[in-house]
Amino acid sequence: MARSASQFICQSCGGVHRRWAGKCDHCGAWNSIVEETGATAAPVGGAKAASVRRNRSRGPGLELEPLKGGTPPRPRIATGIAELDRALGGGLVQGGAILVGGDPGIGKSTLLLQAMGGVANAGHAVIYVSGEEGVDQIRGRAERLGLADAPVALAAATSADAAAATIQSTPNLKLIVIDSIQTMYVEGVESAPGSVSQVRASAQILIAAAKRSEAALVLVGHVTKDGAIAGPRVLEHMVDAVLYFEGDSSQHYRILRAVKNRFGPADALGVFEMTGAGLREVPNPSTLFLSERQGREPVTGAAVFAGFRGARPLLVEVQALVGAPGPGSPRRAVVGWDSARLAMALAVLESRAGLPFSGRDVFLSVAGGLRLEEPAADLAAAAALISALLERPAPMDCVFFGELALSGEARPTPQTEARLTEAVRLGFARAAGPGDARVKGLKSEPIRRIDDLVTLIAAEPLLPAPKPADWD
Repeated sequence: MARSASQFICQSCGGVHRRWAGKCDHCGAWNSIVEETGATAAPVGGAKAASVRRNRSRGPGLELEPLKGGTPPRPRIATGIAELDRALGGGLVQGGAILVGGDPGIGKSTLLLQAMGGVANAGHAVIYVSGEEGVDQIRGRAERLGLADAPVALAAATSADAAAATIQSTPNLKLIVIDSIQTMYVEGVESAPGSVSQVRASAQILIAAAKRSEAALVLVGHVTKDGAIAGPRVLEHMVDAVLYFEGDSSQHYRILRAVKNRFGPADALGVFEMTGAGLREVPNPSTLFLSERQGREPVTGAAVFAGFRGARPLLVEVQALVGAPGPGSPRRAVVGWDSARLAMALAVLESRAGLPFSGRDVFLSVAGGLRLEEPAADLAAAAALISALLERPAPMDCVFFGELALSGEARPTPQTEARLTEAVRLGFARAAGPGDARVKGLKSEPIRRIDDLVTLIAAEPLLPAPKPADWD
């Protein structure tokens, strides 16, 4: 006979504890353990347990399928937003589940409403379920976006069971958006909406219904103070794709970043600009991240990195500032790059090139709010640091790329031709990196060791001393 039991579950990671504790042993979060009650099966043991196992083994087996399928894969559904389709790997997958996270007010609902308008205007059935806003609020946003006439079905509800039933009963449904998964609840789960049990149960019911009806499901997720999607980590394993919508709310640009995708590249990138009429696509994000360089005089501590995100080349400026030697411990601050790689680059520059960074404050930042993940950014960051220390500007017409080894050697990086082709298209004439560039219109500046990079930047002329400020 079933009995009611209580468990103590961490609301950050979903870890189960026997008793309440102030700190979770699994993830280290404080004050995140909450008692949850629910119906559990009564324990069985001895001969009764063995009999249950034997009876279960006599049940119907699995229906096996061959590895080679006879039906071709279904075509993807285009949202009408090229940047969103690029981040998804080519569009929405029928029956796929997508989790979209981002800070409050960053534009998640705006982006998804625009995507739903594009899918609906193409003749597909779509449903928008909001647990945070009323229908009139959604209609007001759609009117501001110019989507008031789009055939989008709306619902303001928080019941996951009702949403799953609607998914299965709606014919030819292609897309359903749940905004957000933390507001949904399942009957019979004795915990508040947003708890680990409710989020996990709601997502499981909705994903199963979407796969049976072959409709694309998009779940909007809240994020924590650390930027991770709130709720159990298992939620990211249940879905097929995880997208993060990032950007500074005080700035006009937004970045849609894929961190997981079973149907496309896991590091694809989409760039948008927030306007009064909604989100506008930025088809050439390199010009956005390099917009401040247009018409600018040469400055020290700036180098352009020829990067790559997903299937797209991306040029971005890396900026550095090195202070004068002083007493006390020097500061090391980095934005948009790994602090451990900054420490490694400084150690290589000191040990292999003899540059005096000890005792100096060092600040490094990636322009535009983009975060660089690939090791190929090592040489660009080193070029910016060398330029700031020697007070000589890095060549304005040169891009930098390559991984820096602890021995001081420059290691080659993949997709070199695509990086350099993007540099030529944006007007750059030189490329500094490992090996020889073989792209028409681009001069190669081979960097085999860190000394070659120091020689390249040291050959640039010193900038004229700034004039004293006039305080009259």
